Amino acid sequence: MRKNRLRELIKNGLPSIGTRVLSPWPGIVEIIGHTGEVDYVEFLGQYASWDLHDLDNFARAAELFPLSSMMKVDQEPRGFIAQRALGSGIQNILFTDVRTVEDAQECVRIVKPETPELKGIHGCHMRRDVGYVLEAGSAEYAKAMDDAVIAIMIEKRGAVDRLEEILSVQGIDMVQFGPADYALSIGLPGQWSHPTVKDAHLKAIKKALEKGIRPRVELTGKEDQRQIGEYIDLGVRDFSLPSDVVIVYEWLKENAGTLRKTLSKI
Repeated sequence: MRKNRLRELIKNGLPSIGTRVLSPWPGIVEIIGHTGEVDYVEFLGQYASWDLHDLDNFARAAELFPLSSMMKVDQEPRGFIAQRALGSGIQNILFTDVRTVEDAQECVRIVKPETPELKGIHGCHMRRDVGYVLEAGSAEYAKAMDDAVIAIMIEKRGAVDRLEEILSVQGIDMVQFGPADYALSIGLPGQWSHPTVKDAHLKAIKKALEKGIRPRVELTGKEDQRQIGEYIDLGVRDFSLPSDVVIVYEWLKENAGTLRKTLSKI
């Protein structure tokens, strides 16, 4: 089984840099890998169009480099998607739409192997991550599933209201605050920068650190070093860069806009 770079960084208390993509095209993963600057690439499966073959090819591309991989999975059917992603070779899972302690416990059980010690519901399989027939049901497979980084989104009013209990669930490794969903769930759609939303984000970061869980901050690309430094001063060590579609949109908007202004003077 392949070593999980993100797990190794967390285990050694080191920072991590991730980036996100909606495109399941393996070439995008290869381009990211060629930079040598990113620790893991996250496929935003919650938003993208994809099939099971795409997951296999996404994982294959990541394995060409010292890259770990992650998938952001839909609210439902979270169990099927998460286990098929892991079976494809994608090593880590980000669960969305957690509202209750029971939701958080279910996310952990989906990933963990079904052993007496770990009490998961992830059984043996003949999928790509185990070489189909080579390590199915092996001790190495069980360890790899136990090493999978389990991240959850704190993005609903229910999750923030029950933050103490949710972050006490054993097996959660990383959390990320979702301002858009949280603002929506408290009746402030689109008001991501509202003081109430910012306060909830700060609360999530501080509580995660208190519980020994890594808080990840999703960057928009517009932050300056001072803003990033403020997160670092809080204790944040994990950051995720903007997605491919955001990068393309903002680059074109700025550069095509500048070119259009120049051409308008002719």
